[in-house]
Amino acid sequence: MIPTFFGITLLTFVVINLAPGSPIEQKLQAIRFGSSMGGGSGNGRSNETGVNQEVIDALKKQYGFDKPIHVRYIIWLKNLTKLDFGESFTYQEPVTDVIFSKFPVSMQFGLTSLFLTYLVCIPLGVKMAMKAGTNFDRATGLALNFTYALPPLVLGIFLITIFAGKLDWFPIGSLKSDNYDELSTWGQILDRVHHFILPLICYMIGGFTQLSYLMRNSMLEVVKSDYVRTARAKGVSEKVVLYKHALRNALIALVPGIASFFGVFLAGSLIIERIFNLDGMGLLSYQSLLVRDYNVIMGITFISSLVLVFGRVFSDIVYVLIDPRIDFK
Repeated sequence: MIPTFFGITLLTFVVINLAPGSPIEQKLQAIRFGSSMGGGSGNGRSNETGVNQEVIDALKKQYGFDKPIHVRYIIWLKNLTKLDFGESFTYQEPVTDVIFSKFPVSMQFGLTSLFLTYLVCIPLGVKMAMKAGTNFDRATGLALNFTYALPPLVLGIFLITIFAGKLDWFPIGSLKSDNYDELSTWGQILDRVHHFILPLICYMIGGFTQLSYLMRNSMLEVVKSDYVRTARAKGVSEKVVLYKHALRNALIALVPGIASFFGVFLAGSLIIERIFNLDGMGLLSYQSLLVRDYNVIMGITFISSLVLVFGRVFSDIVYVLIDPRIDFK
């Protein structure tokens, strides 16, 4: 995992530093635009960019671009040992402060969608497997396929237009009301839920369909196993066969999906955050890429990699908890 982690950070560092439109170029463009608006300095020492070479050198030194790329990566690794990601070029604040100011939004949606998706998909998948071939199975499958085919952008606009605009059932644009601090604890919980519902539906809808079908098909495969037929032949009740013997093994197929959900904590969903105006990690990543805020990009890359590695370790632990026979040695 450690080589993977360093591989991700190294590749990201090289790609963003070789991409056109560095922070220096962004800054020079802003200076040129300001000079043109103000008539220019006109001191005669500007190069083809219209900015003094001394200014360019000072900017390179300020942002650390006066050193070769491999030296900058080594410096970044050294600072990583102190969890120092530098200062955001955009916010003029430490990167850790910028990231952790956005982190709660993504974490709330990530944890909630993880919990609710598995809470609903497991019993729904089992029910579909038990009713395979019936009208319930076909109707549920049709509904799941329809929701899966809906792009998050279309679904988000539909929800906002109908439930927030026309019916005025749900608010948008924030995660809490203006009088949130004046509410009781229970009132604050309800207020949060009220603001959460529409974006949470968009967050969950894609993984919801996949996990339900995965659970259904896994359950169908397990119930055809020899040990399940043997248990039935011995006269074991159907409930014990399904929920004690078959379900446990069928759940193993769902474990790998846990790691991918951890990625949602940080990556978030750019489209959903844009539609619902949520100030989370997805939107921060997008804006940082646009303005080439390298320090923020590398900070997000580091934390995303760390969380994904943690997600895989967590998945392995869940594997062993479900089936103690699994040994990763």
